Amino acid sequence: MNYLEIIGTIVGFVYLILEYRASFYLWIAGIIMPAIYIFVYYDAGLYADVAINIYYLLIAVYGYILWTKGYLKRRSRKKSAKREIADDEKSATVEELKITRTPIKCYYIYSAIFILTFILIGLVLVKFTDSNVPWLDSFTTALSIVGMIMLARKYLEQWIVWIAVDVVYCGLYIYKDLIFTSILYGVYAIIAIFGYYKWEKMMKDEIE
Repeated sequence: MNYLEIIGTIVGFVYLILEYRASFYLWIAGIIMPAIYIFVYYDAGLYADVAINIYYLLIAVYGYILWTKGYLKRRSRKKSAKREIADDEKSATVEELKITRTPIKCYYIYSAIFILTFILIGLVLVKFTDSNVPWLDSFTTALSIVGMIMLARKYLEQWIVWIAVDVVYCGLYIYKDLIFTSILYGVYAIIAIFGYYKWEKMMKDEIE
């Protein structure tokens, strides 16, 4: 039994709940989880997933910075209301990152990123590793790269990307005998559907 995988699965569920709620704290779990899975995937021979979890660590920092602005703004407002201090005007100049739909121009950019990374990662896996699922591994990795960028930007459609990724990952990890991780991604796929509608409602509430 891979206890490291079980710990990663638990952290993954916490991450999922926080993402569903669009909580700032998801990025804390988003740093811990890939750090664990780097070792899990390396042991399973999923080398592209090792690489993407290193990427996840970096993008988690990026998301942390973007989402922190809104989080600090809310805290500043609460403290200002309690203490009745005069510097609330300054904190109000920080724009909170809101949930929005993905701009049309971004689809062209993200599609290009996906295609290029899919081909590049696939070729690297075929030529330099002993992976027996190079193109499937490359597909989920490339799509996950795009999904994380969209999550960091708080785009609603990031959930659609994750639904596709999670379904493929679920089957891949069953094949690789990573049962606990497969269960995690199966739940991810289901929750991602609910997450889409949850974020859509939150987005409409923010507009109102």
